[in-house]
Amino acid sequence: MKNIKYYIVITIFIIFWSILIIRVYHISIKSNFHYEQLAKENIERKLYIKPTRGEIMDKKGRLLALNKIGFSLFIAPHLSKKNGELDRTINRIIDIFPDLNRTVMHKVYKKHSSLYNHKFIKVVDFIKYDNMIPNYPYLTSDKNIKIEAETNRFYPYGKYTAHIVGYIGRSNALDNEKDDIVNIIGRVGKSGLEKSYNSVLQGELGYKIFKVTAKNKEIDLLKNVDAKDNRNIVTNIDIDLQKMVYDRFGDVSGVVIVMRTNGEILAAVSAPSFNPNLFVSGISVKDWKELQQNFNHPFTNKFIHGTYPPGSTIKMGMALAFSKSNKTSLDKSEKCEGYIELGRNHHKFRCWNTYGHWNTSLRKAIRESCDVFFYKKSLEVGIDSIAESLKTFGFGVKTGIDLPTEYRGIMPNKEWKRKKYDQPWYMGETVIASIGQGYVLSTPMQIARYTALIATSNLVTPTIASVVDGKKVLNISEPMIFNSAHLKEIRAGMYDVCNHKKGTAYKALSNMPFAIAGKTGTSQVVSIPQSEKHRMNEKDMEYYQKSHAWITTYAPFNDPQIIITAMVEHGGHGGSTAGPIVADIYKWLYKKKFISNTKYTNKIKLKID
Repeated sequence: MKNIKYYIVITIFIIFWSILIIRVYHISIKSNFHYEQLAKENIERKLYIKPTRGEIMDKKGRLLALNKIGFSLFIAPHLSKKNGELDRTINRIIDIFPDLNRTVMHKVYKKHSSLYNHKFIKVVDFIKYDNMIPNYPYLTSDKNIKIEAETNRFYPYGKYTAHIVGYIGRSNALDNEKDDIVNIIGRVGKSGLEKSYNSVLQGELGYKIFKVTAKNKEIDLLKNVDAKDNRNIVTNIDIDLQKMVYDRFGDVSGVVIVMRTNGEILAAVSAPSFNPNLFVSGISVKDWKELQQNFNHPFTNKFIHGTYPPGSTIKMGMALAFSKSNKTSLDKSEKCEGYIELGRNHHKFRCWNTYGHWNTSLRKAIRESCDVFFYKKSLEVGIDSIAESLKTFGFGVKTGIDLPTEYRGIMPNKEWKRKKYDQPWYMGETVIASIGQGYVLSTPMQIARYTALIATSNLVTPTIASVVDGKKVLNISEPMIFNSAHLKEIRAGMYDVCNHKKGTAYKALSNMPFAIAGKTGTSQVVSIPQSEKHRMNEKDMEYYQKSHAWITTYAPFNDPQIIITAMVEHGGHGGSTAGPIVADIYKWLYKKKFISNTKYTNKIKLKID
């Protein structure tokens, strides 16, 4: 018992002295640094110099994001409300700029004013240069008002480049915590290139260290470090092409991507769009609600955030997956009677052509988009083997484009469904996946990238930026090996799509100055019940029940240089809806000499079976 009391006393003694020693350490050593810093701040003041944000340009140097010069207004700290000094100062500003909000200025001042703050308080973020200059002498004559040069971001092409360039906005607490420079600047890239390259565009802070009196009066400059700014970005975008594509798209919703076969993005339109200038100084509640409540989602960047069933545009990839599996023969034709039946209930999986395509080769299956050909081959190969190959072709994985928060889409297999839904995979799900329906979801950028793979046998990384802070952005591509005979037949089928009278895009793309290869797709957004023997005509459906209309192409056929992928939301059929849009873009590119080597602009005649 005595031993226990002894140990208790010793333990209490040790705990007491440990706490005492820790407290002494905190007061004498650790806190000393804190108080040294406070004392230093009483004799020295560090004034940060904000760098000028880098500009963003198109490939010809035309500005897509620039800085407008202006001024910000500050009010001296410790002004009293009781004697009316603060009100007089704010009134002086309001008399000149009546559109400013008096209440907001009071709130901002109150928030930042304290006995320990000796710095002027910013109450107005930005006033235009032309508005300030005539009033500059009057305002600077007031010792309680300070004016500083300021820049404000401006996007001269507005809606045309909103989803590419993005926009900057006021930084939040999380942004400030992540980046010390953002914390000082108070602005950060929120989307697009502005976000992807924010650390480059924002530059590095400069600063001046002054020796000051107790009343914060500067008496000597101790150190001066210039800001590192004007770190610009040149893009692959041609703004004339970008505007032409957007305007040609008209009032419909969807996506168009124009890309060189090496991955350089010449234009990328997500429609409808929005005005990014609304966000620079803080968007109003009214404008934000209008964006959020628009069913066509103008705020969504559809070419990397829109995920859609790819429909028949996936069929070339399916064929290559079948080829790689060695579980079926692509040299063997399939008989299409307009449907296949599966299971005990004889569930019918229909071809789009009710009457069937009958004896169908690989080339014919691509040309006329025969569903049954792919149904039968997919059942021989199986979903796991298909998914494994398609992921290497770019489905279900990010493209690597230099835009933030790109979506992966979905390339499902048995394991994916088990994890997602805790359910087994059914044969019918393999069938509908083979024509780009069911669980399969892709972004338009993935389809454009995969089309370049079909055209060149290289899986490229799409790039929007061409030069970043003086450094050239390298084009990245991964060569892939395919069965040359099968790839040749797939490409011939894509040629037929645009040049054969039975091709699904013949009407739109046959009469062109050079041969185009492509594939249309119609991706359903509602299922067709078994009781409906004939597919409902798209024009008879309600708008939001209509299928999405796809077309993806490359040209010239025998020397691929350009990829154009278009998707019209609820547009019905790809050939009739998206095809004419693509045709007009190719005509514009031809007229503007975007396609090099004129010997390839002559119409190539490929033997048609």
